[in-house]
Amino acid sequence: MADTAARAGIMAEQDESGTDAASSAAVRSETAALQAVSRPTGAAIVAGIAVVLVLGALTRYFDTHVPRWAVGTPLQRVAKSIEFPVYAIAIGLLGNVVLGKLALRDRLSAGFRTEFFIKTGVVLLGASINLKILVTAAGPSILQALLLITVVFGFTWWLGGRLGLDDKLRALLSSAVSICGVSAAIAAAGAVQARREQIAYAASLVIIFALPSIFLLPWLADVLGLSDAVAGAWIGGNIDTTAAVAASGAIAGEQALQIATIVKTTQNALIGLVAIALTAYFTVRVERVAGAARPSARELWERFPKFVLGFVAASVIGTLYLQAADKKSGAAHIAIVNDLRTWFLIFAFVSIGLEFSLRGLREAGWRPIVVFGSAVVVNLAVGLGLSVLLFRNFTI
Repeated sequence: MADTAARAGIMAEQDESGTDAASSAAVRSETAALQAVSRPTGAAIVAGIAVVLVLGALTRYFDTHVPRWAVGTPLQRVAKSIEFPVYAIAIGLLGNVVLGKLALRDRLSAGFRTEFFIKTGVVLLGASINLKILVTAAGPSILQALLLITVVFGFTWWLGGRLGLDDKLRALLSSAVSICGVSAAIAAAGAVQARREQIAYAASLVIIFALPSIFLLPWLADVLGLSDAVAGAWIGGNIDTTAAVAASGAIAGEQALQIATIVKTTQNALIGLVAIALTAYFTVRVERVAGAARPSARELWERFPKFVLGFVAASVIGTLYLQAADKKSGAAHIAIVNDLRTWFLIFAFVSIGLEFSLRGLREAGWRPIVVFGSAVVVNLAVGLGLSVLLFRNFTI
């Protein structure tokens, strides 16, 4: 009886082992199948890039022609003020819906190269930032940029911590609202290794808050009786995208536009410093395992977003070239670089629209909106005070 029971137990154990083996094989097979499905093919990547290029061309078409179509209509001023990021994201969102209905969005998503497009755009942005002009023509803008970024970044980081936001999302929101919107958020994302949905979320908040500011700040500047220089410094220091700054400055006047551009480009030039600081902070403090050795210089270098160096190099090259070339040809060549930058930024904003997910909004909840909105209010108040203090006697 005992032998029989033992043999029965052995047989049962063998059967169970065989079942487990078969089950494990099935799981491995299913996993391999899922990986094969999720792994993008070359054709899918090319098709995804093609979608971005087509929608980008459509964006440029609307950006060029809508103001012409609106001439002589009540919408003329509004149409002229709307910049390409608005068209690009709207068209990207529309493409997102269409591809989702056709069950193609996920298959083509590997071609939506948001990070590549916007990093390239940021590098090209550096070519139009003449550091010498910034220092000699608008010294107060440097002081304003340093103080404003420090105060607004610190407040946003603090409030995000109080409301329990993820540290990576805090870094993106703090950089975006205090420096220059999407470009700064991308630089911060590279430094802290943020997720793509966090980048899309931060970019969406930037656009949502920047659009009304285009019209609100020139109107408030007029109501408050601000000088052109103060109005321009306020606009340049507070609106989070360079395109929106240009649109708002144009509404406020030519002199206001010049100051706004100088102030904004000064903030743009500080992207690299903030990226370095975030890289060091996240490597040393946030992601450091308790008891582990301090990260080496090599680890910091591996984490550092290298495209920021391209941004700085482009700025230096552009500055040196403009000094060496005659004014007319230099301006023409920089205009070509700026047009190329616009194309890459259009592709980036289209990709943001294509990648946007309501699931990411639902997961993030209301807290990031409260943090970003509160930071915008602080930015407006502090920026106004600094603009009045530093630019009240400034003349171009």
